[in-house]
Amino acid sequence: MGRRLRGLLAGDYRSNEHGDGVELAQLRPYAPGDDVRKIEWNVTARTGVPHVRVDLAERALTTWLLLDTSPSMQFGTAERRKADVADGVALAVAHVATRRGNRLGVATFGGESPTELPPHHGRTGLVGLLDVLQREPQFEGGGATSLGAGMLRLASLARQRGVVVVVSDFRGALDWRRPLLQLLGRHQVLAVEIRDPREQELPDVGEVWLVDPETGRQVRVDTSSRDLRDRFAAAATEERTGVARMLSALAVPHVVLSTGGDWLRPLAAFLGARR
Repeated sequence: MGRRLRGLLAGDYRSNEHGDGVELAQLRPYAPGDDVRKIEWNVTARTGVPHVRVDLAERALTTWLLLDTSPSMQFGTAERRKADVADGVALAVAHVATRRGNRLGVATFGGESPTELPPHHGRTGLVGLLDVLQREPQFEGGGATSLGAGMLRLASLARQRGVVVVVSDFRGALDWRRPLLQLLGRHQVLAVEIRDPREQELPDVGEVWLVDPETGRQVRVDTSSRDLRDRFAAAATEERTGVARMLSALAVPHVVLSTGGDWLRPLAAFLGARR
């Protein structure tokens, strides 16, 4: 996966600070006290005025993964479960986030015992993530998962400015606007939403029992009813639109991945646009 991702995604993150580095930020006239080694001789010769080069600073970047391990992530009717895609996304992000001394931290939410892994760089960060992903989440049931609570917990952990990648199906109550604003006050936040095709439309398979995996609530429905299938699809579309609308209103970059088909290529394009 790491090799394929590197082929799809080139370059690291761009610093917004000036300092020692190799990427040009700007050229400006020389001022007393400037390092003479920074003089840009070609520009100086063309203009007749001494100019110095100002570079973008190279800084270690801390990336946090906020992973949804709730019961709803165990659902999957296509090629894989939502949890499988989430694990793949986590590994792909980790390969990018731990390059060149950058650090990766992990926090999970939705399971019986949320996991927290402090930021580590390089191989240590990758091995720590693998250890987190290999743990089978335990579920007690009895209530819907709160994405807002997960964000609040991460906000208390991630004190250093960096990037937060939220990997979730964004199911449940929209209780996370204020916690997300709190994260945005210190970090850049990216939202990776994972869906399964059957969450958006019901097949015509007669009478079935539908079960909410997080609350255990059950309902018996007749999927042969065209009106029911249309109302289900409309409600599902409205719910997903509400999630996208909230993220867009807060200017949070958002990508949707499916349990069917290739998820790595759209993820690489999403990350590449925001390196």
